[in-house]
Amino acid sequence: MNGMTVLVDPLASLLGSWAAELNVSSVLLRMLLSLLLSAVIGWERSAKRHSAGLRTFMLISLVGTISAILDCAMQAASGSGIFVLCAGTIIGTAILSVHSVFYSSRNQIKGLTTAVGLWADGLIGMAIGMGYYAVALVSFIMVLCALLWFPRLEIFFKNRSNHFEIHLELTNSYSLQDFVTVIRKLGLTIDEIEQNPAYVGSGLSVYSISISISNAMLKKYKTHTEIIEALKSLDYIYHIEEMRG
Repeated sequence: MNGMTVLVDPLASLLGSWAAELNVSSVLLRMLLSLLLSAVIGWERSAKRHSAGLRTFMLISLVGTISAILDCAMQAASGSGIFVLCAGTIIGTAILSVHSVFYSSRNQIKGLTTAVGLWADGLIGMAIGMGYYAVALVSFIMVLCALLWFPRLEIFFKNRSNHFEIHLELTNSYSLQDFVTVIRKLGLTIDEIEQNPAYVGSGLSVYSISISISNAMLKKYKTHTEIIEALKSLDYIYHIEEMRG
């Protein structure tokens, strides 16, 4: 098949020529592999209670696989052509991904990782549909590593950054000045304070605050988590946590 022999896939070569061609067996293999790999990614997202879960990821990948198979079949039949269905699937996945992104009541952007994960999942499905098993498998492993292990690395580096943002809930607005005073005594600098309008009428004064660590000793020996834990002991703080993307 002209559309399937441009790049020789090593895994397809190991399986045999049937895996590189379009036939009933290879189509079934690609669909099953697409569902299996996307199910693992979807399980990781749903286990963390994200907006797009197991079924969404499986369907996105399967649509990508079917689109690629049909495009390859039409290209082989006509001898030329472009991947129309794949292009449409990429656009559709991108639109769907955008709707996974939202602002939480704490002024945090949520769903970015899931949105990009959906897009990557669709592309992995397309790679499988085109018979590029090795590309799909390596991409799957890298995406899974990014979702499972990189967050810990990200937290590690963030905890050692001189800048961080907090979500702060005070029992009353008069305590904000006291909080600012404590922050300065600790050797911290407030870069920006923004009141959160989502909590108006709740009885709480809620703010998003950008903080910089200006004290050299504090910067060297204390993490963001330890600083926030120390601030929790203040009586007028109802809730405080670091804002993460």
